[in-house]
Formats: sequence, structure tokens, C-alpha cells
Amino acid sequence: MKQHEIRPPVHSKHSSKRVGRGNGSGHGTYSGKGCKGQKSRSGGVKKLGFEGGQLPLIQRLPRKRGFTNIFKTKYSLVNIGALQRFPDNSTIDVKTLYEAGLLKSSNNAVKILGNGELTRSLTIKAHEFSSTAEEKIVAAGGKVERI
Repeated sequence: MKQHEIRPPVHSKHSSKRVGRGNGSGHGTYSGKGCKGQKSRSGGVKKLGFEGGQLPLIQRLPRKRGFTNIFKTKYSLVNIGALQRFPDNSTIDVKTLYEAGLLKSSNNAVKILGNGELTRSLTIKAHEFSSTAEEKIVAAGGKVERI
């Protein structure tokens, strides 16, 4: 096989439609464009989403509106370094933390984080604990109780 012998498959090539060459051709008079109007005229191609001058739907919709999860649990965060102020062998709960001024509100769930050092043996009652906080409390001889 030589390069000049290569042919495309049969029926894969079509001759272009010759419009405006008389009514006998089947594509005369209006050249397949119907009667009048924007689509029949030269250059009458509208861009995608164009609605005739009306504000397009895509522009009428709000952008970047986002979404709020109504089931999200809000935590008040307390680091274990702040618990160093409590006396040894004391029990600390949400009420105690609120009275000590470590919480702005006693309505939210409380999560204890592991930032800081703890040398006292404390029993801490909270809703959640980070893994490092739990390790440090147990290493200091304290107890972790989930509410």
C-alpha cells in the first residue's frame, strides 16, 4: 500500500450542502433558513444563554451563596493547659468551667484540646476530647468522662 492509494471509507465523506442554487436543488429561495427573523439573517448566531436581551437565567441566580449545616454541633474549646489552675483531685464539668471563666456560654458542647501541659490528677467531664488531650490527662493520673 502506498500513500497515494489510501482512500477514506465509503460514505464517510459528504459533499457540502449547496444552498441558494435554485428551487430545483431543493435548497433555493430561503436556502433552508425559513422566513425572516434573526436566525435567517447573516451573522444571526446567538451566543449560548442569550435570551433576546432579557437578563439571562445564569445572571439572575445568586452566586456563591453557600450552605449552612443546621445539624452541626458547636463546641466550646478548652485547652488542658488552662485546667492547671484547678486543685489536685478535683472534678471538672461544664458548670465548673463556665464559673471559672473558661467558657463564654454553658449552652454549647465542650471539647477539651491537648494544647499545654497538665501535671495535676483531675477528673474531667466533657462532651468530646482530642486524642492528645485524653492521653495527657490519663498520663497525669486523671480520668476522662464523656457526657
